[in-house]
Amino acid sequence: MLNDPLADAMTILRNAERAGKTEATLTPASKLVGRVLKVMQDQGYIGPFEYQDDGRGGLYKVTLVGQINNCGVIKPRYAIQKDEFDAWESRFLPGRDMGSLILTTTGGVIDQTKAKEAGTGGRLLAFVY
Repeated sequence: MLNDPLADAMTILRNAERAGKTEATLTPASKLVGRVLKVMQDQGYIGPFEYQDDGRGGLYKVTLVGQINNCGVIKPRYAIQKDEFDAWESRFLPGRDMGSLILTTTGGVIDQTKAKEAGTGGRLLAFVY
């Protein structure tokens, strides 16, 4: 049974990267998964992706470029303030300026660098490096 589509999607991406595949199929598709994929694409961790409607919840076809070492969701979804990013980066990322935290804010799903620039906090969703 699928309880968390985002966690399932991140696990599929991580396993496909470790197996050396060039494409991954994420199902079921959701808006949140699509927005997280967009952030990962903007940072260069994945290539282009597309949504396909299969009549049962949809799916995403993701092109992998071999840049993901590890990725996963952060549970529970901690609320962080704009001045707490350094503590959370040291907890989930392997080094300074390596990887990215993905969070949801009132302005949408963004990474921690854009959140720092905007001076806003949010809820942590995932990490990738």
